[in-house]
Amino acid sequence: MRQLELRPHPGAGVEILGVDLAQPSDEELKFIQNAYAEHGLVFFRDQSLTEQSQIELAGKFGPINVNRFFAAHPDYPEIALVVKEPDQLTAIGEGWHTDHSYDQDPAMGSILVAKELPSSGGDTWFVSMYDAFNRLSEGLKQTLRGLKAVHSARHIFGTGQGYTQTADVAGQRIGNPAAADELIDPVHPVVIRHPLSGKEVLYVNPAFTRHFEGWTREESLPLLEYLYQQAVEEDHVCRFRWEPGSVAFWDNRATWHAAQNDYQGMRREMHRITIDGCPLEAAGSL
Repeated sequence: MRQLELRPHPGAGVEILGVDLAQPSDEELKFIQNAYAEHGLVFFRDQSLTEQSQIELAGKFGPINVNRFFAAHPDYPEIALVVKEPDQLTAIGEGWHTDHSYDQDPAMGSILVAKELPSSGGDTWFVSMYDAFNRLSEGLKQTLRGLKAVHSARHIFGTGQGYTQTADVAGQRIGNPAAADELIDPVHPVVIRHPLSGKEVLYVNPAFTRHFEGWTREESLPLLEYLYQQAVEEDHVCRFRWEPGSVAFWDNRATWHAAQNDYQGMRREMHRITIDGCPLEAAGSL
């Protein structure tokens, strides 16, 4: 195995140096898997991943989830295109969120590869939901362990909602609202036992969590908003600056992310592959 280095990234996650993702050895894959399970967020620099090698890499971690809403790569349907053209005002994923919490079995992870970057801006911000949960009081942790929450995609991707209301997105980068309309809103534990690490993690997010099970949305919002504010405290935000050859691999059960829309008039193209997950189990009282 090549000599690998694990370097903590300010705010959250780690960078792994010394690996070629286009041809990782079994030992290197194990190293990456261990870091991914522990931190939920790993970054790589100076990579040369083709579309095919990105697909092959993702397949080593699990079945690929072909995205229902994002525009797909014309030659590689496994790859969702995350693009902002110079004349477009909005960026996909500007708000804090985690991918696919609206599914009954939420996605395990996402691998994002930088293909074309603006000369400045376009960073992605991340926060760790391990960390967000750990910073709460013991009393609030205990209360949250007993709660479940309803998640939904309809207000974001559904007919006449969210993205379909935005002129420079609808029909170009985001589509298939009928698929969102037909989704059955899942109910997930608010505190899950992470399937890989076994650690407790807070599992709600501003984009797709609608309300606590058995509570109205109005009743739920004050507590949800408090949790959201705590999660994104400035000292705990990872600001990942993309460079040519950069790759991010995040766990959707353990992180949030938000794309920064600060490069108006410039083009940005990223290739994302999402990996299938499993049902989520409650952490329970400890």
